[in-house]
Amino acid sequence: MNKIEMMNELTDITLLFDEPLMNFTFTKTGGPADVLAFPKSKAEVATLVEYCKSHEIPWLVLGNASNLIVQDGGIRGMVIMLENMKQISVSKSRIVVEAGAKLIDTTYVALEHDLTGFEFACGIPGSIGGAVYMNAGAYGGEIKDVFTSVDVLLEDGTIRTFTNEEMAFSYRHSVIQDMHCIVLEATFSLKEGENSVIKSQMAELTELRESKQPLEYPSCGSVFKRPEGHFTGKLIQDAGLQGLKWGGAQISEKHAGFIVNIDQATATDYVELIAHIQQVIKEKFDVTLETEVRIIGEER
Repeated sequence: MNKIEMMNELTDITLLFDEPLMNFTFTKTGGPADVLAFPKSKAEVATLVEYCKSHEIPWLVLGNASNLIVQDGGIRGMVIMLENMKQISVSKSRIVVEAGAKLIDTTYVALEHDLTGFEFACGIPGSIGGAVYMNAGAYGGEIKDVFTSVDVLLEDGTIRTFTNEEMAFSYRHSVIQDMHCIVLEATFSLKEGENSVIKSQMAELTELRESKQPLEYPSCGSVFKRPEGHFTGKLIQDAGLQGLKWGGAQISEKHAGFIVNIDQATATDYVELIAHIQQVIKEKFDVTLETEVRIIGEER
């Protein structure tokens, strides 16, 4: 990868080289990316993908890096960060949101316009792109409940729109997880509501989240998908694992479904602790825990 050539060809786009991803992830772990790119528009995203294609550089996208573990060896190629693409616009009961906008910010824009349906997401710390990608949800609601369509950039440089039906949403899954593409913008359909009622429900869910989740420490959010017929946190508690420390990582004493960074944990600490939890739960209860968190990058 020729850094000088890249800077000369991509002059309008902010680029960082060999930047530790621990500076961006919610776990505060993760090795360096060869190059981080911060596009400001759909056109700049398309330019980056075309550049990578023509120079045979691998690429991937990071949203808010909240439900994610980047391994200590970092990521080769280009990491595209969409945090500068955060425009939110409202037209009647529809909200159109760029992929880099925060999900929490979107719920408060809905509140400002007296629109209901997004309250469930008021405490989910992810980007719109990531939320759509994984059909994020909480407290009985999911993205699919308010989702209308999404524009994605495909590898060949074309933009395709997926409807709700075409996304094949299921628990923490969408069809675009099986594609190498970039979420650019999503449209949501809400309903008119009463501001005070919406605000009250958001306050209630925020209080519930703050009382139950270990927000005082860096974490990757909910680590495992909920296994059918079980609650992950209870399985971990019943296995006697809650509070277990592994390097600088710990199974949260506040919520056993979370792993927190209590003492300069590495991504390897996280990955090894996750594997240990899975092994113990399988041995004790014959239940297979699948990760909700994405683990990407190279081992050190």
